[in-house]
Amino acid sequence: MNTSINQKGDSQVAIVESTDILISNEQDALDLMASVRYLTGCDKFIINQWNLTEDFFELKTKLAGDVLQKYTNYQMKMAVIGDFDQYDSKSLRDFIYECNHGKHFFFVADEQTALDALHGVK
Repeated sequence: MNTSINQKGDSQVAIVESTDILISNEQDALDLMASVRYLTGCDKFIINQWNLTEDFFELKTKLAGDVLQKYTNYQMKMAVIGDFDQYDSKSLRDFIYECNHGKHFFFVADEQTALDALHGVK
């Protein structure tokens, strides 16, 4: 896993790069959060869709909700870059819509959109 920091004014966003699945369960999500904070000092980060297990996108597994709840509790913000149109689930589409209209989690198509979203929240 490689990390870099994008800074805009006083806002810093960690960009996590890896070809591995980084979040396959709730503990992985906590470990990733701790690593990002330790390595970069950031409370906002970007990962790619392929860094999440497919179970994350199956809402019935509750993994997405559990991860987002933990990150909210620890005041960590995350953007996921990917192509989410491939999923047929209406509940997942609604979930992504709600996240994208909030202030903690974003599911976007590209890095610049992710940076804009995360730099735009305090």
